[in-house]
Amino acid sequence: MEGGVPEADVSAFRECLSLSWKNPYVLRLAFSAGIGGFLFGYDTGVISGALLYIRDDFKAVDRQTWLQEAIVSTALAGAIIGASVGGWINDRFGRKKAIILADTLFFIGSVVMAAAINPAILIVGRVFVGLGVGMASMASPLYISEASPTRVRGALVSLNGFLITGGQFLSYLINLAFTNAPGTWRWMLGVAALPALTQIVLMLMLPESPRWLFRKGKEEEAKQILRKIYPPQDVEDEIITLKESVEMETKDDSTSNKVSIIKLLKTKTVRRGLYAGMGLQIFQQFVGINTVMYYSPTIVQLAGFASNRTALLLSLVTAGINAFGSILSIYFIDKTGRKKLLLFSLSGVVVSLVVLTVVFHQTTTHSPMVSEIETSFFNNTCPDYRSAFDAAKWDCMKCLKASPECGFCASAGNKLLPGACLISNDTTEDQCQKQQRQWYTRGCPSQNGWLALIGLSLYILFFSPGMGTVPWVVNSEIYPLRYRGVCGGMASTSNWVSNLIVAQSFLSLTDAIGTSYTFMIFIFITVAAIVFVIVFVPETKGLPIEEVENMLERRTLNFKFWQRNSDSDDQVLSQKNVSF
Repeated sequence: MEGGVPEADVSAFRECLSLSWKNPYVLRLAFSAGIGGFLFGYDTGVISGALLYIRDDFKAVDRQTWLQEAIVSTALAGAIIGASVGGWINDRFGRKKAIILADTLFFIGSVVMAAAINPAILIVGRVFVGLGVGMASMASPLYISEASPTRVRGALVSLNGFLITGGQFLSYLINLAFTNAPGTWRWMLGVAALPALTQIVLMLMLPESPRWLFRKGKEEEAKQILRKIYPPQDVEDEIITLKESVEMETKDDSTSNKVSIIKLLKTKTVRRGLYAGMGLQIFQQFVGINTVMYYSPTIVQLAGFASNRTALLLSLVTAGINAFGSILSIYFIDKTGRKKLLLFSLSGVVVSLVVLTVVFHQTTTHSPMVSEIETSFFNNTCPDYRSAFDAAKWDCMKCLKASPECGFCASAGNKLLPGACLISNDTTEDQCQKQQRQWYTRGCPSQNGWLALIGLSLYILFFSPGMGTVPWVVNSEIYPLRYRGVCGGMASTSNWVSNLIVAQSFLSLTDAIGTSYTFMIFIFITVAAIVFVIVFVPETKGLPIEEVENMLERRTLNFKFWQRNSDSDDQVLSQKNVSF
């Protein structure tokens, strides 16, 4: 219960499952709010596949890398704005209304994207979707956290992470389903309007967060909700604890409705919470996860798989692993704790990035040569190859990097043998494929392509249970109630700003320094993230939300990550020995 500190272990996972028959009301709240996470995940995954077909429909997008990045990144820019104002909206109008507003914006954006007649209108729709996703990304886990008992809070907030990855997995299925349908990408992007509409209907039937209601003086309404969430023997203790917490906060002249950045940073508990919360959100993006999710079909093509459909199918495997990793997080987060799960996750990410770096370096330096004989078989040789003085030294990678207007037609029979460097257009692609050859514009044929897929799979398998979900869990529980909406908004904004920087720069980086060196940069960032977690992130496993503030007040930096941060935490645990 919120008034006590139970030992969180694997039984918490079983207890979470038992809610389905003991108290389905709590699961109903969590699943309904978690659809916001589903929309977040769906948009992340669907654009990666839709982009392959948008490039086919709009040739300007195919030829200009910055336009591809803009289609992805404008949604992130919208998410930054949505997360920034979302904190204020959450504190002023409540978590429920914030989620409904986010769904409305997402619905509008999905319709606009599906009807787009040019890249400009498509980008406008992406901005609307981004506003909704940014707002929901912090409102949904916050709502779930504030409507969950302490013992299963981590598991239920991780449920939001599972729905994010579930949305990504479903988006790849949707992408595959519409690959042969008229309008392909329009259906892929437009289908997202349905879950947004569904969540609007569900949230209209659900109550507001009980903690927000207490904060706004609506105690009776909050008590009615708490009595539905907690067992009869625990609810009164929870009401007393929450009431005391709110009364203590109201003594402070500054409330979440009247708060300045300077005041936040001068408050020790908030400042320490922001170090951990914002830092985790920033590192979540800078270790490279959304380059994998946004561009996974493109990365698969860079690894040597030419077909759009094959790239989508292989990306579906990585999305499925991502969803599986989120299930592991629900199981382990209240067993092992947040911090150890983060460190295990980041250590595995380093190993996976090393594999990706080596494989892509091998792919880049050992691509098939360009044959003058093979090229002369066609009548549309790439102009850069024709005018090159060292054409005999050209390989596939040099052909593709020479100009966006160049493509590589692999040798018939064995794609690793010398092929042709040709002008990249629909006519050439058709001619190449009619000869039972494969056509490449993003990556080159490679015998190590499957190793890249294994590296991607390992990356996601390690990332998802820890860095994929724990930052959202920590941010939903680490801030004092009076600042929770504002601080959550700041943390979400830092996530989306980082997301924008990485997504906007990934393709440009791969063009400038190569895919292998881009992944090498992520290795160094991930090592820095490990150091950050050890030094700055506290363990909040088993602590009531009301007690986290006291823990931050006492906390000092501690490199013994497997322990709590001070003996005083143990004293608190012994004082608060009320059983769940």
